[in-house]
Parts: sequence; C-alpha cells; structure tokens
Amino acid sequence: MTDRTNVKVVLKSRPEGMVQEENFEIISEPAPRPGANQMLVKTLWLSLDPYMRGRMADRESYAKPLQIGEVMTGGIVGEVVESNNAEFAVGTIVSAMHGWQSYAVAGPDDHRLFKVDPDLAPISTAVGTTGMPGQTAYFGLLKLGKPQPGETVVVSAASGAVGSVVGQIAKIKGCRAVGVAGGAEKCRYVVEELGFDACVDYKAADFAAQLAAECPDGVDVYFENVGGIVLDAVAPLLNKGARVPVCGFISAYNATNMAEVKTPEMVLGALPHPPESRFFIVTEWIEEFEASAEQLGNWIKEGKLKYRETVVEGLENAPTAFKMLFTGENFGKLMIKVA
Repeated sequence: MTDRTNVKVVLKSRPEGMVQEENFEIISEPAPRPGANQMLVKTLWLSLDPYMRGRMADRESYAKPLQIGEVMTGGIVGEVVESNNAEFAVGTIVSAMHGWQSYAVAGPDDHRLFKVDPDLAPISTAVGTTGMPGQTAYFGLLKLGKPQPGETVVVSAASGAVGSVVGQIAKIKGCRAVGVAGGAEKCRYVVEELGFDACVDYKAADFAAQLAAECPDGVDVYFENVGGIVLDAVAPLLNKGARVPVCGFISAYNATNMAEVKTPEMVLGALPHPPESRFFIVTEWIEEFEASAEQLGNWIKEGKLKYRETVVEGLENAPTAFKMLFTGENFGKLMIKVA
C-alpha cells in the first residue's frame, strides 16, 4: 500500500488571553491503517470555529477540555481512501469530527460521521452552510427562536458562518432580519448580498441608537453569538415573550478572568421581562442532521441561501488562520483547504 504521512496539529500549551501560534505543535507521523470494518479518511476540508477556543482551556464546559498533546478538535470533509467496510467504498465523501489532521481512521458507528452528497451542494459546505454552522443556525433559530411571520429577528456576527444563515432563514420564514456586523463592508454584504433588511455596524459610536432605529417594533428573536456590547444594546429592545437562543459569546472567549465576564444569563436575567433563553449545542438534534442538510442544500439550489467562504491553504497554516476568528479578519465561513 502507499505510504502516507499524517500531519496533525496538537495542543502544545493552553492560551492565556488571545490564542497564539505557539500554543500549537505540528507533528508528522505515518498515517494509521484501518482495521476490520473501518476505513481511512483523507481530510480535504477542515472547519475552524470559535468553540475550539473554549476546548483549549482547562475548564469544564459542555465538552471536556482538550489535553496537552491531543489533536485539535474540528469538523472535516474527507474522502475514503482505504476501506474494509462495504458501506463506505473508496471515493466516498464523508463529514466527521476528525480534527486538525490529514488522515484518520473511521468506523461506521462513529459519532457525527455522515456521508456527503456531492450533488447536493459543493462538498466544502458540509463544514459550512449545510454542515455544523448551518445546522446550528437552522436548529437554534427554528427550534428555540421559533420565528413567526412579521416578527423582528436580530442576529449578531451576521456575516459569519452561523449568523449569515440565521438571517436568511428568518427571511425565508417571513421575518424582518436585522444583522449586526463589524465594518461597512460586512454590513453591505449582509444587506445587499444576503438579503437582510438591515445591518448595523457594532463599531459605530452610536451603535445602540442605530440598532434601536432599525427595530422600531422591538426585537422578538435575538440569536446570540457574541455577547458584550451587542448584547447590551439588544437587551433593552427585547419584547415581552422574546426568545434568545444562545449559540455563544465570542467576545469573552479570550478573557483571562471569566469572573469578570457578564454572561448572557446575567444580562437577560436582569431584565423586567426575561426572555425565553438558553444555551444550546447543535448535537441536541443529531437525529435530524441528514434531513436538515438536505433542506439547507435545497435552499442553496433555489437561490434562497447564499454563503461566502474564507479559504486558507494548508493544514500547517491552521494555527495562524484560527486567530482570524477573534480579530474579525475572516469573512463568512473560515476553513482550511487541506487537500
């Protein structure tokens, strides 16, 4: 068989504040071999997502922290290059949670291993709009946000992989979609290309006033991605009976003292009429993943769902690219083209 080298990125040290390249180590070793009923998957695309920063910290969350020396977690799209399983022939495209490495052994019962239909949408979207980020938007908005026609839906990080899909689904459901993004270019993209009704630049000096002006009837659904000043501006606008799905609050992910961070629960709980709100993770609806991917793919085909990708070439560049998530340099879905 062909000798294959597995390049992998592991956690070398835990970040203090902003993540740095020296927190990672790149290792090369022989690729593993599949055993009985297993297959070897070659990574083609690697997703970079904000939640990975939390997994680098030594604190308990919804998932256990990464250990020093462990391969960085992450979703991938890959191709089966060796197979001892009749259900996954060589050439099959799959999505999985194989992390920051060029090869991985997979079994048919692996958690979050799915076949990818190349005819549904470009396969890169399986770690983007039809994959975990798109599904996070889909389930968070529809299951927890429960948008109704005519309601106002506000989403932070509106030009990003999750927020961009939230706003477009809100429009599909007949809502007024108001985005929050950083900078004029991103706001223009959100309105002119994605079709939101409005987008407000959180960097503007009068951000809170601008947001209030774009939500004259208040806010019925707020999809929370960032926390911080955005949450502070949205909270007073929430109508009685509002719903707030909490996907994350990236503004605090590099905080050195979490005790000083105002969480969404703190801000929302202090309101006269606290909204229906909770943190969620996309795997709560894992049994519906395939159906949701098909729906998202069909919306892409119908022209109702648009997306943008920021592609960085080479697994060795993943540590540097990862920082883009926290500086706002990426536009849309950030991913690594591995092969």
